[in-house]
Amino acid sequence: MHRAVFVGGGSGRRVGGVSVISSHDATRLLHETRAERESDSVGLRARLLSVAERIGFPELQRQNMALVASELASNIVKHADGRGFIQVWAQPGPTLDVVALDYGPGIPDLHAAMADGYSTAQTLGKGLGSVARLSDRWDIFTREPNPPPVRKWQGTAVLARFSHDAGPIADAGVYSRSLADERYNGDRIFIFQDRVCMRWLHADGLGSGEMAQEATAPLGGALLTGESPLGVLRVADSQLRKTRGAVALAGELRYGKSTVEMAGVGDLHAHLIDLDDPDSKEQLVFSPGTLGREYKQPKEQRTWFNSRGLVITASDGIRRNWDANTFPGLFFRDPQLVAYVLGNIMGRMSDDQSLLVATVGAAPDAESIR
Repeated sequence: MHRAVFVGGGSGRRVGGVSVISSHDATRLLHETRAERESDSVGLRARLLSVAERIGFPELQRQNMALVASELASNIVKHADGRGFIQVWAQPGPTLDVVALDYGPGIPDLHAAMADGYSTAQTLGKGLGSVARLSDRWDIFTREPNPPPVRKWQGTAVLARFSHDAGPIADAGVYSRSLADERYNGDRIFIFQDRVCMRWLHADGLGSGEMAQEATAPLGGALLTGESPLGVLRVADSQLRKTRGAVALAGELRYGKSTVEMAGVGDLHAHLIDLDDPDSKEQLVFSPGTLGREYKQPKEQRTWFNSRGLVITASDGIRRNWDANTFPGLFFRDPQLVAYVLGNIMGRMSDDQSLLVATVGAAPDAESIR
């Protein structure tokens, strides 16, 4: 991966008559339960089925969700001694994600674990193979214990996704969780996506609670009026003048091109990982200050990769002290699974938490973007 350089201008794209996805409206933790005993899956299934029916998922998909949730909870009880949890997330689409994360011994032979669930009769089977067959999309990341004295996360994380109607965001994942899972969340990620590019604005309202949420609420329109990442920040700055203010970064990547452009103000952080050399993580630093208040003039930064890369942007509710060695192999997994792992493991419990993970250089299926 080449070093970031400062550039001017931007893409100069003008867009109109389109919608912008807001993490506040589309991404939400609906349910979380510890998986300490087999009976814990009863409440999980009931909550999952209720939400899925309300959203409009057909009966067969609802049945598949319940079977997958039970299988994942059972795996944590049996193989991780109940040291783990199951989450149900809403994502754009509408989409429901069932996420399992444990602190067990990891899976030494993932291929064998998959084979154990195979059934020629197309019944549920026992094991991860059933999760793969019953989900619309799925992925897994596992890590075996570290040799002492190193103390890092070990265990297994599984994503089982169920989509209804239109698909979710293509080649990207979003994690957003409010402080103590309260009603208000000052962190917000806005995303505009078409068949050419993805543009996003990642904002963190000053402080927390209702006033922080109100400050960031109207900023999505900046993606449609700002003609570059720097232009997006200028529009956001003007919208924040009568509020507490916010820190924010704006980014743009074009599909099929191995470049990403970003500009930011404040203590949000961005990480760039070259998938040809995942040990080469680079962290970008943005201009000090607060939009809507006082700040040092930001500059646009363009980073290009040898072929494909990963860009991760995060609020200060996500710790920065991780690299490829902390989660070896994670960054080759589904971007949404990457977001769930980093959010759950590296999130601070004293602040709102948010992450965006996007693949750079990918050319998404045209059907995945409506």
